[in-house]
Amino acid sequence: MCSYLTSATALEGSGKGASGWFSLTSAMAYFDHPYHSSAEHTLNIDFLNENEGPSARVAVELTADSARALLRCIEEALAAAGTAAAPSGSYEDCHPRPRS
Repeated sequence: MCSYLTSATALEGSGKGASGWFSLTSAMAYFDHPYHSSAEHTLNIDFLNENEGPSARVAVELTADSARALLRCIEEALAAAGTAAAPSGSYEDCHPRPRS
């Protein structure tokens, strides 16, 4: 059933659209009829950068079961990363360059 409720959050990250990579500034999630999926209802997530217009958007439509599985997967990945998921880490901290 459609909730017509949208949850939104500010975030930091990157998304890849038709024109290439762009910075993400927010995400919205809502449970409603999908645009493309064959499921009757889906959790629809839009990742976007509102300052860059409609082309800076990545949309995802997931069944409820898939959305719950993705939540578990995200939690497991963050838990496995432990302190490496802390904001102070850098790419080089996790992927040191080989010594010559």
